[in-house]
Amino acid sequence: MPKKSVLLVKTSSLGDVVHALPAVNDAINEGFNVDWVVEESFADIARQHPGVGKVIPVAWRRWRKSLSANREEVRGFFKRLRESNYDQVIDSQGLIKSAVIAACARGPKAGFSHTSAREPWSAFFYAERYQVKKEGHAIDRQRELVSAVLGYECLGDWRSGIERAPTTGNQVFLLHGTTWTTKHWPEAMWIDLVQKLVRDGMRPLVTWGDEAEKVRAERLVAVGAKMIDRRPLDELIEILAVSALVVTVDSGLGHLAAALGVPTTGLYGATSGNLTGCRGVRANFLQGDTKCSPCVSKRCTRYVGPELVWQSVAVEPPCFASLTPEAVLRRSSELQ
Repeated sequence: MPKKSVLLVKTSSLGDVVHALPAVNDAINEGFNVDWVVEESFADIARQHPGVGKVIPVAWRRWRKSLSANREEVRGFFKRLRESNYDQVIDSQGLIKSAVIAACARGPKAGFSHTSAREPWSAFFYAERYQVKKEGHAIDRQRELVSAVLGYECLGDWRSGIERAPTTGNQVFLLHGTTWTTKHWPEAMWIDLVQKLVRDGMRPLVTWGDEAEKVRAERLVAVGAKMIDRRPLDELIEILAVSALVVTVDSGLGHLAAALGVPTTGLYGATSGNLTGCRGVRANFLQGDTKCSPCVSKRCTRYVGPELVWQSVAVEPPCFASLTPEAVLRRSSELQ
């Protein structure tokens, strides 16, 4: 009997795409052929899994700036999307844009119920809708949805399917860049961590994604880090994969490092390590211990209490006060 074919629609962001890998790996191990629609910027992540069939890049982030100027590309995407007739189409993104893509593919459609989807109206595009609790980790939610749609049990341990063999060496990748202000670990702590790593014979690397991150990276270079300039995602994957350790704030690259099986320590203050923390065969995280953490807020407005200080400097946001460089190194040593 031929394997059943599945089209997964999980387009973005970087972390969300990484969180879908264990569900994809489950389905492939259960005997399904899986193709994947993914934002072009993150297509290299889907291609990392040796069991994924066609990777169909979509460029919505670029196209939406001018649909008319990109109409030939848009037409070409939908033509490729409809080349195959699938036994099952699954939108595991739960957004209107992903539901529209799923609706245009050939095959029965399934996805989150309106109470489970990030955008409830997306559920009305599917023939089958599944309720998945919102409180679980993003990886667990993806696995639960896909296994329910495809009819197998989602049990026990999982793998991302892109893990690399452990490496030796002294390279430590420090992922200091992220989005919200409240996700940023204090720069003074990054500086101290770099100095401690250099003292211990390690080689800390930093990179950057925008000008603000570049300025911070340059200050870390000034105390001993090495700069890795901006480069394509496939090249960053190879650099991450040969690191002895990754220390990261809540960022997509941090989730990717964990999925690759690299020893990874995530630092979480405003966001929840239990819901979106780094997970992998050699990953752990530290969570801020103020009463308001995690607040899941882009601005620090909920902390009430005395000023929290580290090395005579006020810690901002305060939820990172307990996540000192010493604590990070202790936690990371558990991964070795």
